Amino acid sequence: MSEILRYIDQNSSRFRAEMYDFLRIPSVSAKSEHDSDTRGAAEWLAQRLRDAGLEAELRETPGHPVVLGHWRGAGPDSPTVLIYGHYDVQPPEPLEEWTSPPFEPTERDGRVYARGSADDKGQLYMHVKALEAHLATQGSLPVNVIVLAEGEEEVGSANLVPFVEQNAAELACDAVVISDSNMYAPGMPSVLFSLRGLAYFEIHVRGPRSDLHSGQFGGPVVNPGNALAKIVASLHDADGRVAIEGFYDDVLEWDEETRDQIRSLPFDDTAYKADLKVAALGGEKGWSTLEKLWIRPTCDVNGMLCGYTGEGAKTVLPGKAMAKVSFRLVPSQTPERVKKLLEAHLARVSPPGVTVELVELHGGRPWKAKVEGKLVEAASEALEQAFGTRAVLQGEGGSIPIVVDFEEKLKASALLVGFALPGCNLHAPNEWFPLDAFHKGIGALAILYGKLG
Repeated sequence: MSEILRYIDQNSSRFRAEMYDFLRIPSVSAKSEHDSDTRGAAEWLAQRLRDAGLEAELRETPGHPVVLGHWRGAGPDSPTVLIYGHYDVQPPEPLEEWTSPPFEPTERDGRVYARGSADDKGQLYMHVKALEAHLATQGSLPVNVIVLAEGEEEVGSANLVPFVEQNAAELACDAVVISDSNMYAPGMPSVLFSLRGLAYFEIHVRGPRSDLHSGQFGGPVVNPGNALAKIVASLHDADGRVAIEGFYDDVLEWDEETRDQIRSLPFDDTAYKADLKVAALGGEKGWSTLEKLWIRPTCDVNGMLCGYTGEGAKTVLPGKAMAKVSFRLVPSQTPERVKKLLEAHLARVSPPGVTVELVELHGGRPWKAKVEGKLVEAASEALEQAFGTRAVLQGEGGSIPIVVDFEEKLKASALLVGFALPGCNLHAPNEWFPLDAFHKGIGALAILYGKLG
C-alpha cells in the first residue's frame, strides 16, 4: 500500500489539474442548451476511465447517457464493488454572486471554487484516481470494479432506475460505494448512517379569471395570494411540527444509542448561527440541531409566485398564486404517502372561492444503513489511516434517492463516504471543495479497495 500512496503523492498536482478540466465542462443537465456539454462531460469521463486502465463506454438512455466502466481482473471469487457518482451539475445562477466564474476552477485558501467541485465531479474523480493508483503500481485491483456515473442526478434521475433494472445482471455487485456527501468537519472524516428522502410539490391556487384591480375588486373576491398564505401557514404548528394529519405515523423512532452518538458529536449552535448570519434557530422543538438535520422530517417552502413583484407599486389582486413545497422524509416515510396526506390537508384548509391543485414534481425514499459489519469497519479503518483521525458516524439531511434502489435492485449494501465539508455551498454560488480532502481522500479510497478485497 505504501507504493500506491507514494504514487498518489507524486501525482497529486496532475490529479488536481485533471479535475479542473472536468470542472470546466458546464454539464448542466437541467438546461437543454447545455446538452452537448453534458454529453461532452460523459465522453471526457469515459476516456479518463480508459486512461486509468478500465474498459469504459457510454450507454444511451432517453435522457443523458450513463458512463459505465468495468475492471474484472480480480476473478470470480473476489468481491465486486460498484462505484456510483454523477457528472451533471446544478445551474450556476445567480452568476453575479460568484466571486470567480463558476466553470473556471479557482484556488483560494486551500479550496477550489467551481460548480460541481463538491457535487459531485470532484468526489467522483477521486475514485478514478484511486483506481489508477492501484493499476499503475500493482497492475491489478484487489476487487472487481464497476463504475456507474449518470448525467441526470440533478434533475431527478428519471432514467437511472430503469437502467439498473434492465442491466441488473451486468451490475451485480457485493457493495455500492458512493462519495456524494460531507465529512463531519475539517480533518474529521465520517461514514453516513442515514439519508433523508424527498417529496417535492407545487401548490397552485387559482381565483378570478385574471389579475384584477385591488380597489375595485378587493374584499368580495377571494385573493389567491391570501389563500396561499393561509395554506402555507397551516403546514406547521406553534412547536415547529408539520401539522398535516397523519404525517408522523410512519416516522421511525430512533434508538437512544444513535441519539446519544449524535449528541456526543462536537456542535456549536452559536457558531452555526453566526456562520449563517441568523439571530435564532427554529424547527421542531425537543430535538437538537443535528437531530433536526439528520433524523427528523421537515416541510419547507422553496419558492413562491404571486401577483406583481416588480419595482414600485401596482395595486393588483392576483388571479393565481403558486408555492413550491418540499418535504424531507425519514424512515419509513414515502413520497406516495405524503402526497395523499397533503392532498387531504389541502382539501381541509383551502378557503372557498379558489381552486387548489397539487402537482407532484419528484421524490425519493429515505435510507438507513446497518452500522455494524465489514463494510463500515473497512471504511472507518481506511479513513483513519488516511486522515490520522478516527472516523465518526453521521447522518445527512439531503437526499440520494438511488441508494435505496441500488440496495433493492442489486441486493447489495451501500456505503456512503463523502469528502466535502459543511458549508461548501452545494447548489449555491461559490461552491467549493477542500483540496486537502481531495488528496487524502484519494488515499483513503485506495486503502478502502484493498480492505474490501
